[in-house]
Amino acid sequence: MLEPITILVTAVGCPGAVALLRSLRENGEREVRLVGVDTNEQAIGRHFCDVFATVPLGSDPGFAGAVLDLCRRENVDVVLPQSSYTLEGLAIEKESFGKIVVVVASIEAIRRANDKAETFALCDAIGVRVPAWRRVATPAEFEQAGHELGYPEREICMKPLISSGTRGFRVISSTADRRKQLLENRPGMPEALRLEEAADLAGGTGVEWLLMELATGKEHTIDGYAERGEILLGYPKTREAMRAGLAMYFETLDSPELMEAGAKIIRELDFDGFFSVNLVGDYVIEINPRISTVPYQEDFNYPYLALKRAVGELSADELRAYSKRIRPSRRTLRYFDQLGWDEQ
Repeated sequence: MLEPITILVTAVGCPGAVALLRSLRENGEREVRLVGVDTNEQAIGRHFCDVFATVPLGSDPGFAGAVLDLCRRENVDVVLPQSSYTLEGLAIEKESFGKIVVVVASIEAIRRANDKAETFALCDAIGVRVPAWRRVATPAEFEQAGHELGYPEREICMKPLISSGTRGFRVISSTADRRKQLLENRPGMPEALRLEEAADLAGGTGVEWLLMELATGKEHTIDGYAERGEILLGYPKTREAMRAGLAMYFETLDSPELMEAGAKIIRELDFDGFFSVNLVGDYVIEINPRISTVPYQEDFNYPYLALKRAVGELSADELRAYSKRIRPSRRTLRYFDQLGWDEQ
């Protein structure tokens, strides 16, 4: 058995937290001590960690310091962030953590990945397909860009430049019927807008938006772990059965074409750490510079293997060799469960 290791995981209330924590715990070769943090004291992950603490929001200047204090108290070996909103603070303060390994990319790579207009510009420059797009902020820019992209003959869509989990995403369609949506749509379903409504609601709010061609087709993700712009371990999968902006079903794939598109992007970003590149049809639509939902196998524990490399227990070649274990037949279904306890 290997020496025990202590891993701090952020955002342990997020949808994939329990599966991730369980996979780290049930690695089959060593004892893992888990320290979890979240802004919500009722985060589900607290029940799967040895130690739990609440921390400020990732955007709070005190977030990284609070995580560092906890790392020192609990003798943490490695920090694994799950939320996009925690990445910049940790990247900026990474050197302060000293020998504690913080698995984040450079601040420049994170900002380019999180800013969707930067992502699209990068892809345009390296020949990776993205939808036709415009960066807009004012009502006049919305109107002009929408018509340039083909509205009203074509449906387009909008999303804040920096967002997560489909927050702020709306289809813009000249056939949008708000009365029909009121009567027929279930609560929580995103409602389509006409261009004039989108410009009035979003323009002038101080938020910048990506206005773009509406990509259609099957959704795919390229997930992986990289160092200095090289993917050491990665795989593509589908994203299906969407619910509240989250994919609930995944199929692992064998697709060299998707992996090559991901490799181009990661190389251009000179990326380090976990990543997820999302596509709709043939178009890249976003990059998440963090770990995403994982299709676990009994002989392939991707997060644990990558963390072993991050702390220097595997060579790059040893990590690459694990790619042979990825099974394209693997299927992953996400579902709701519940947990009960008595307060003491």
